[in-house]
Amino acid sequence: MSDALLVGMDVGTTSCKVTVCTVDGREAAAGKAPLGWEVTSNGVETDPADVLQAVGAATAQALAQVPPGPVVGVGVASMGEAGVLLDRRGEPIAPVIAWHDDRDRDLADQLADDLGRVEFIRSTGLPVRPQWSLTKHRWLTRHFPDSQQAVRRLGIAEWVVRALGGEEASEFSLASRTGWLRIDSAQWWPESLEWSGAKPSLLPPLVAAGTPLGRVSASWAGPRLLGAHLTVAGHDHLAAAIGADAAGDGDQLDSCGTAEALVRTVPAPLSGDAVHRLVSADVTVGRHALAGRLSLLGDTRGGLLLQNVQRLLGFDSAQLPDLDAAALRHRDRSVTASLEADGTVALRGIGRNATPDRAWYAALTAGLERAVRMDSDMAAVLGPHHRTVMT
Repeated sequence: MSDALLVGMDVGTTSCKVTVCTVDGREAAAGKAPLGWEVTSNGVETDPADVLQAVGAATAQALAQVPPGPVVGVGVASMGEAGVLLDRRGEPIAPVIAWHDDRDRDLADQLADDLGRVEFIRSTGLPVRPQWSLTKHRWLTRHFPDSQQAVRRLGIAEWVVRALGGEEASEFSLASRTGWLRIDSAQWWPESLEWSGAKPSLLPPLVAAGTPLGRVSASWAGPRLLGAHLTVAGHDHLAAAIGADAAGDGDQLDSCGTAEALVRTVPAPLSGDAVHRLVSADVTVGRHALAGRLSLLGDTRGGLLLQNVQRLLGFDSAQLPDLDAAALRHRDRSVTASLEADGTVALRGIGRNATPDRAWYAALTAGLERAVRMDSDMAAVLGPHHRTVMT
């Protein structure tokens, strides 16, 4: 088995990343493919088939770089919140709504009124805002009639595993991003399911990250993956914390993606009081990809802020080092940036002296300040972290 390979997939908001490793953990190759989103009259969404297309492209790119050898295992991590609805034939029947889409803003307000803001926070470890799966599910059942015929709902990583030929399952850390899971009992919450219009049978059995879920049998995955063991690796930020050896007591991971997240790992359980204090500071509390542990995740959306400003300025990734250097040379605070609740960016101070490097410095500073505040809020409840790992 010395030539055996493991494939790790991460379906993120912006792209799908695939890493091929040897069984002793040495990276052999990597691939990447963009995940396209469409801006419609309703909001930001994509076709479930496009998710699989990105997975297939990134996997093929990665495997083309490694010598022959059996792939013995495939683990899939992904963004949270977004999901796929399937009919009785196992076919998708609705679009995937982006986690940062806010078409369900009014429903979030109704959720607070109907279930109680404090009750929702203490039960789920989540703040009341338009991000979680349950409000998006209720929106879909009202605006996509076919959604009412759904018999299964899967998170993105869970959908990829199923599409590769694996069993249907709900992994705990991804389930914690739905608004349907109680963090104290690690069981589905009947009241939130009923509120969203989801039957308990819509959600598959709960499993821990790493649970074997069958073998790859789908031909679209390519011949080298056929027969490999499958598992859901969990919420991408938490899988990153484990992989970066930043999931110990006192560790903090700064996971920089579309959502920049500060991740801390703590033993379960936490008191309802502590959960409420953390969530009130916009720190979510959920089940970890590590058994018996909770994850504290402070989502600053700093990556989204940077991406929006980068797009506005018209700079591609290859040009960013020079733009960074210019911004840090001047350190000009005449332009300020802020990320609004709906995910848009507000730039202020655009006068006759405004330049791209000043706008970029404003975005970098705004993202940094949000992260510093989030760190302080977590420290106020849990004490200071001892070590930070950035990825």
